[in-house]
Amino acid sequence: MSAATAAAPTQSPADESVAVANAVAEQESALWQPVMGLPCQLTVDLPFPGFKTRDFLGLRTGSVVETRWGLARDLPIRVNGVLIAWGELEGAGSRLAVRLTEVS
Repeated sequence: MSAATAAAPTQSPADESVAVANAVAEQESALWQPVMGLPCQLTVDLPFPGFKTRDFLGLRTGSVVETRWGLARDLPIRVNGVLIAWGELEGAGSRLAVRLTEVS
């Protein structure tokens, strides 16, 4: 059989699914492109029940503030005041970080 008459390889259904998913991701990325540079405010809400102004004024470097928020409970994460996810506090070197655990 010559090379001209050899059958072209066919794509498997899994390969086709990956190609379709990549095409959809590229289209979604293009749709977001106009707003990617807009500023927004990300906040992580950590409630401190009973926290008073005198407590705030007494804060210094290294201060520890007690909260009744449970360690196993995720914290609400908001962008421009809208709840978008939940996360947990985590140490990252000498910094405090938030790991996303659930996206709303």
